[in-house]
Amino acid sequence: MTFAELHHRDTPLVLPNAWDVPSALALAAAGFEAIGTTSFGVAASHGRPDGGRATAGANLALARALAPVPGYVSMDVEDGYADDPDEVAEYIAHLPVDGVNVEDSTAEALIPPPVHAAKVAAIKRRRPELFVNARVDTYWLGQHATVEETLDRATAYVRAGADGIFVPGATDPAVLRELTTNIPVPVNVLPVPGLTVADLKGLGVRRVSTGSLPYRAAVHAAVTAALAVRDGGTIPEAVAYPELQSRLVTYASSDN
Repeated sequence: MTFAELHHRDTPLVLPNAWDVPSALALAAAGFEAIGTTSFGVAASHGRPDGGRATAGANLALARALAPVPGYVSMDVEDGYADDPDEVAEYIAHLPVDGVNVEDSTAEALIPPPVHAAKVAAIKRRRPELFVNARVDTYWLGQHATVEETLDRATAYVRAGADGIFVPGATDPAVLRELTTNIPVPVNVLPVPGLTVADLKGLGVRRVSTGSLPYRAAVHAAVTAALAVRDGGTIPEAVAYPELQSRLVTYASSDN
């Protein structure tokens, strides 16, 4: 089954997002067939804020490092790290991954749909086999956050060759239903509080990405563990050292 075919099964694809090799190995060990990355997690782990095209080098290195990890990998590449479509396609051509997310905003502002459509088209010309998930940031940024504007943008990207449409920030069930009904490719959303994966399936969603949630939860867990030691609290559960070490030994012995 290809990465694209994972989006067309009876159950939506749940795509957890890693930020480094150990997190990706842990998710693969948990049985996930495909793993995404989180631009926020990658940026934060390098001491940088999300966005601003600060993670181009880090993401290229991470994509190469994740090549030996079992399963498919989809890389979050922000806006492609360039305005020029051919530069975006050139960058993505060097990523040994099965899919990418490319967002239609730069510096927290939406870009014109034809500009993003040109990026999508350039990527597909260069890597026709790559699953291109075109992200529509209307609801995420709260800019032109209407169904009509979102569908107009999604339609332009699908015509340019996008294999999927990602609408982070869209949470209203009526909105999600209208989007999935009118977008002819798999629609991807973030987790919606109060809605299960089964609920989202009923609304027509085909992919649910965890986004930065695992990274933020890991940071919270680290602080919780340290506080428990300092304050005499209950030491939380954790993956055993030998288990993590074993994964890394196996990974290090692979041809990466």
